Amino acid sequence: MDLDLGTVRAFVAVTEDRSFSEAAALLGISQQAVSKRIAKLESDLGVRLFVRSRGGAGLTQDGTAFLPHARALVGICDQALEVLRGRRRSLRVDVLDTRLSAIDLVREFHRAVEDAGVEVVTSNGLRSAREALVHGSVDAAFARVSGTLEEDLLHVPACLEPLHLLVSRDHPLAERREVEVGRLSGSTVWMPGNAPGSEWAEFYRFLSADFGIGIDTSGPDFGWEHYVEEIGSGARVGFVGERMRVPWHPRTVRIPVVGPAPVYPSSLLYHRRNHHPLLAAFVRFVVDGFRPFDPLRQWLPAPDRAVFAAPPAPA
Repeated sequence: MDLDLGTVRAFVAVTEDRSFSEAAALLGISQQAVSKRIAKLESDLGVRLFVRSRGGAGLTQDGTAFLPHARALVGICDQALEVLRGRRRSLRVDVLDTRLSAIDLVREFHRAVEDAGVEVVTSNGLRSAREALVHGSVDAAFARVSGTLEEDLLHVPACLEPLHLLVSRDHPLAERREVEVGRLSGSTVWMPGNAPGSEWAEFYRFLSADFGIGIDTSGPDFGWEHYVEEIGSGARVGFVGERMRVPWHPRTVRIPVVGPAPVYPSSLLYHRRNHHPLLAAFVRFVVDGFRPFDPLRQWLPAPDRAVFAAPPAPA
C-alpha cells in the first residue's frame, strides 16, 4: 500500500491545534476536504486516528503511534521540495547557431517576461536536439522539422527567414536592390556548412531542384569569417538569412532574393511531458509572434508548406 502524502499532511495539520477548521485554514482547503482526507487515510491504514469531542480532535492510541512517523514523512517531503526549488534552473533553449534569427526570439522573450531565466545551448540541429529533448537536457529547440519525430515531441511554427544573396562588391549583381530567384538559375552558390543528412542541407536540395541553382558544399567549413572572406574575394557567392549576424567585411554585399522569396522554416520543438514553469509561456510567445507563409510572395519546400501556412479563415 502507498500512502497518499496529502492525507498524511492533513493528519499532521489537524494534530497541531486539534482542529479540523484550523487545519483547513493552514492547508488552504475546505474543512470538508480535510475530513475527506482523514477518512481516506484511516481507510488506507485500517485504523481510527482521531476521537472528536467538544474539546477538539484527540488522537487515538493508533493516531499517537502514527504521529512521529507522519511528521517525518512530511518533513522529508518538504526537504525534497526545498532542494528542487534551490535547483530551479533556467529554461534551456537549443539553437543551431547564435548568429541565426532564432536567437532573436529567445532574446525578445527574455526581455518581455520578467525574471525569465534562459540558457542558450548550441548543437548540430535536429539530429542532436531531438535526443536532447527526449532526455530532458534541453527544454526547447529551434530546428527545421524533417521526417517523423518521436511520439512525445511536439512542434509549432516559429519563424520564416528570407534568404539574402551574399556577393562581392565587384559582382554583376552587387548594385541591385534585390535579385529575382529566377536570375540565379544556372549559377552555383557555395554552402560549405551544409552537412550531409542535415535538415538545412535538405532545404537547399529542394531549392536547387525547384529553381535550377547549383549548391556547392565543398569545404572544409572554416567558419563564418572565412566564408565571408572567400565571398568578398569574388571567388564565390553564398546564401545567408535576412537576420543572420554575418561578420562584417568591406568587400561583401547582401541582396534580398525575391520573386518569390525563399524562406527558411524554423519550428520550436518541445517534449509534451516537460513541465518547466517557463516552457508554456515561451511556446505561447513564439506562436503569438509567428507570421504565416505567404504563397504569393514566398517559397517553401513542399513538405513545409502545410505546417507554416495560415489557418483557414472561420466560416
